[in-house]
Amino acid sequence: MTKTPNVSRFVKTLVPLFLFSIVAFIIHYFWTENYVPEAESSQWVYSVASLYALFFVFSLVIMSVLLLVRAKNLDYVGYTFLITTSVKMGVAYFLFRPILAVTTREVSIEKTNFFIIFICFLTIETLLTIRILNNK
Repeated sequence: MTKTPNVSRFVKTLVPLFLFSIVAFIIHYFWTENYVPEAESSQWVYSVASLYALFFVFSLVIMSVLLLVRAKNLDYVGYTFLITTSVKMGVAYFLFRPILAVTTREVSIEKTNFFIIFICFLTIETLLTIRILNNK
């Protein structure tokens, strides 16, 4: 007999993801709008908003899959996290390739933005996965 995922657990796990995403996006967007020249940011391949939306969707999918796996078998949550994170990293690299191809100075801030957003979402996913694993 398999358990179904608990809706309150699902919401409880995803609320920090929503809050983190909103706060980080507001801070990052404010910084970009006020401290990065518009001529530079207009040449970027991906805007800050599109990167946050993309990584938020990645994180939402990863956390949903982890909660579904947890409902089936807690022992596989860690393995599932490693697999889904590796897939996310592969997709992120594929999306990052156009930015890597450009070698001008203007793109260095875009590269930094991409890595900061990637690492921030990876951190929150890791912390939420630890929370899932600790709630037996």
